Amino acid sequence: MTVDTATFRHALGTVPTAVSILTMVDDDGEDRGMTVSAFCSVSLSPPLVLVCIGNDATISGPVRGASTFALNVLADDQADLSRVFADTGARPFAGVGSSRGPGGMLLIDGTSARLECRITARYPGGDHTIVVGEVTYADVSPMPPLLYHRGTYSALAP
Repeated sequence: MTVDTATFRHALGTVPTAVSILTMVDDDGEDRGMTVSAFCSVSLSPPLVLVCIGNDATISGPVRGASTFALNVLADDQADLSRVFADTGARPFAGVGSSRGPGGMLLIDGTSARLECRITARYPGGDHTIVVGEVTYADVSPMPPLLYHRGTYSALAP
């Protein structure tokens, strides 16, 4: 028996997830970015994370050809930034404070954490591609993360 899509989506909505923005440089040297919530750690040694990218996402093609990416874990005051990077027609980098990490990836200012990763594997996962990256750089701030839960943004309780 297979669960219907609406029930599955509702069940998964009960799990709070951190909201991140994946950034990368495409084949033309242009910065690309997309809001993601399907991101988690895989291994401590070596330090691995995974992110799931919808096969119909505008960034899915460039990610297939990329060798590196960054994950910017948004702080709880960056919900507007999440919305901008979720809009596929937006020019998301205009006015966004950022710097380049040691590996050349765009890292967004004011986030809770930032990771630069070297892609080590890609796997098909239904209507998504699972991208595994070895973390080559990380920094952390004291800012609490932005969470997504039951269809809305929230923050950790103090």
